[in-house]
Amino acid sequence: MKYRVTINGSFASLNEFIGANRTGKGRWNKGNAMKQTDQTRIVKDLRRQLKGIKIHAPVFIRYRYYEATKRRDLDNISGYFHKIFQDALVQSRLLPNDNWHYITGFSDDFYVDKGKPRIEVEIIEG
Repeated sequence: MKYRVTINGSFASLNEFIGANRTGKGRWNKGNAMKQTDQTRIVKDLRRQLKGIKIHAPVFIRYRYYEATKRRDLDNISGYFHKIFQDALVQSRLLPNDNWHYITGFSDDFYVDKGKPRIEVEIIEG
């Protein structure tokens, strides 16, 4: 089975997330707040777009990033998003865990769409 989700807009880069984690001490620094906010946004999209779906592991995830420009490095675009999206799959109870047993791998493709930046995600069971 294949499931598709579109997350509109763009997210912080991996460098921005790392920088935010260096700004505060303790558990609730700016990086944690950023991750929580972004992850909550993704969970809402997952629940709305995959309402009533039960995903049976293992899954392979195909990410398609549509950026407004080519300014950001590819690994900076994908690194942070992988983390928050896969954590959101668990938080939304679509997967019981995001470890090797439940996510077998992923791929990334990158495009430019100046008028509509977004991330299209395809979750493939089996």
